Amino acid sequence: MPQRVPVGRVENDRPVTYLLVLPFTSETMARKISDSTVRRLSRYLRRLRTLDRQELKVVSSRELAESTGTTAAQVRKDLSHFGSFGKRGQGYAVTDLRVQLEEILGLTRRWRVAVLGVGKIGSALLGYGFFTQRGFDVVAAFDSDRSKIGHEVAGVTVQPLKELEETFVDREISIAIVATPVEAAQKAADRAVRAGAQAILNFAPIKLRMPPEVAVREMDVTLELEGLCYLVTEAGAATDVSE
Repeated sequence: MPQRVPVGRVENDRPVTYLLVLPFTSETMARKISDSTVRRLSRYLRRLRTLDRQELKVVSSRELAESTGTTAAQVRKDLSHFGSFGKRGQGYAVTDLRVQLEEILGLTRRWRVAVLGVGKIGSALLGYGFFTQRGFDVVAAFDSDRSKIGHEVAGVTVQPLKELEETFVDREISIAIVATPVEAAQKAADRAVRAGAQAILNFAPIKLRMPPEVAVREMDVTLELEGLCYLVTEAGAATDVSE
């Protein structure tokens, strides 16, 4: 059932204005939601968390759009995939929308993560303290290099790959971060999935072949840099033409 959230003016100790918040259910996921929409939801959530810490009660779609690099119409469209939030002309209740987005994004629970490959990238990820603040607990790390096995990196002991399957089961690990050399990435990801991983975050510069039920995100830094080079080159070409 929709919930009425009181905001704004109060008369005789009773709120005059309400915002309508429709609780998120699995039925709202019947339609396919694009990856770009999910990424924007994460940006909205980050902004809402900041506003909540500042104890702001209401935010408009325009204010959310300006702070996340999109348009007010896009904000409203993205949220409409999951129900009815806010009230026309009055905005969104910050705390309630934050809670709803956390539920939509699956962030109302903690997620256990393993890092596969403890080289420079893997070590940096292990030391990234922001994961814990956002509900991700890195509970295991694996490498094939004997010189690294048994050593601690950011409080996590590096284990041999032969212990991967047992550790995934025992520690109920759901997400694997692949930070191995390219030639080892596919095999490492396959082992993680067989051990129970439901999602893979891949930093190796290779397209992984995973079962359709496994969520995969590719983080190829080189591709991102090439994309930036294109944008800079295009901007320079446009300037040359205008001159």
